[in-house]
Amino acid sequence: MNPYQKWFLASRPWSFTMTAISVGVGGALAAIDGPFSWTLFILAVTGAVCMHAAANLFNDYYDVKQGVDTVESATAQYRPHPLVQGLLPARQVFLAASVLLGAGALIGIYLTLHCGWAVFWIGLAGSLAAVAYTAPPMKYKYFAMGEISVFLMWGPLMVEGAYYVQRHALSFKALLVSIPFGVLVALVLLANNIRDIDHDRSRHIRTIANTLGQRSGMYLYLLFMVAAFACIPLFIIWGVLPVWGLAIFLSLPIAVKLLRQMMRLVPADADAQTAKLDTAFGALLLIVLVVQGLTG
Repeated sequence: MNPYQKWFLASRPWSFTMTAISVGVGGALAAIDGPFSWTLFILAVTGAVCMHAAANLFNDYYDVKQGVDTVESATAQYRPHPLVQGLLPARQVFLAASVLLGAGALIGIYLTLHCGWAVFWIGLAGSLAAVAYTAPPMKYKYFAMGEISVFLMWGPLMVEGAYYVQRHALSFKALLVSIPFGVLVALVLLANNIRDIDHDRSRHIRTIANTLGQRSGMYLYLLFMVAAFACIPLFIIWGVLPVWGLAIFLSLPIAVKLLRQMMRLVPADADAQTAKLDTAFGALLLIVLVVQGLTG
């Protein structure tokens, strides 16, 4: 395996679709409300992806350092884990994460100067969340706060941030639209934690899933899924989305198939399977908004 492949796997770029969709939704909503700058949009996407990549690397670094991720953990079983497998030195992973975080911060500073201070505060929140997720002293992922943070980062903060970059203002509509997608991104982490209930308990890690237990955790998983889809008809009734927003329900068969699978036996790649639903739902939401912007 060459160095490029190792770093590709370590940064988990397949997860960046969630970030691209969140920023895309915020940008599309902004384009509906006024002029749109591709330069600012590309900078926003790049900055957010740098932060996401940094978070992935910091997460793996501290999980391995604190003995959470090992060769026996489910994560290392279903996907390559270069740090666990000793393919990358821990110090290099930490340094790469720091560089990516710095690159995202530099883009954030530029956007702050160009667009306003709200970008700074949103970026600061994202930076702190990325590092403190598994880093001491907070390492809040280990204290049942992961899903809340993920919802806020990929839901309201990222969507509102992308909107603000274009409009230099916040939007209640953007806040509402961010909710179902943010919920589904949190669902990815919940699926991961349901799968890892026994492993996390053995490491004295507290998550929502192992606090509730598998049965109640699955009910919460179902509730999150239903809530995300239930938002769509409500948004159409309230005029937040156009009537063709019902096209988002084309992702419902994926949700039903996934739920049946999870109820039967939680797969090793439960988080990756849930991410497919998240991507399908988010991509359809983005298409609906782009069509709305193009058709007026």
